[in-house]
Amino acid sequence: MKKLLRLICIITSTAFIYAQKADAKSTQILDAVAKKYNANKNTFFKFSYGSGQKGKITKTETGTFYTTPTQHRLKIMGIEQIFDGNKVYNISSEDQEVTIAKANGSEMMFSPTNYLNSYKKEYNTTYAGKKTIEGKSTEQIKLTPIKSNGIKEVNIYIDTKQNQILRIDQTSTDNSFARISIQEYKANQNLSADTFTFKKANYKNYIITEL
Repeated sequence: MKKLLRLICIITSTAFIYAQKADAKSTQILDAVAKKYNANKNTFFKFSYGSGQKGKITKTETGTFYTTPTQHRLKIMGIEQIFDGNKVYNISSEDQEVTIAKANGSEMMFSPTNYLNSYKKEYNTTYAGKKTIEGKSTEQIKLTPIKSNGIKEVNIYIDTKQNQILRIDQTSTDNSFARISIQEYKANQNLSADTFTFKKANYKNYIITEL
């Protein structure tokens, strides 16, 4: 489980402050998308997660992601992650294991909104032009880390008419490649009150470790 989490987690710790380089158009587009998502009571994404090497996808799985401005629930590759606003619960159905930890800002796995939470402080942003993605016109924004963090570059493809992310391509410094393609998007649903709650009673046969 720990190996899988390391593979798809974003390394987000920053010990020093570095000057960001951002052009006006990339900032304007990203700000508009972040504002839209943050204004939602909640947001749901169904997405495909592809992984491989050097820009080539060799494996694809489907994931789901529920989020509010302060909570999230992510399910992908046999791992479910719940953040209730205070603690993070990583649940592995394969290993029948749950790890619980206090949030520290670096716990979220690769998700549709990862970079909307970090682009202002941790990445240089560049407008890279228009690109057609699955028949839709998008604006491409390229992100490169201000400080070395294991990520080589990220390309985000945005439908600026709807201010929605359609695809995220992430290339790591070891040339491993990950892609999130949004398949379904919903906002402001009437979610169950326990959507972002970890229920210990549901995992009686699991090993539960609190860090």
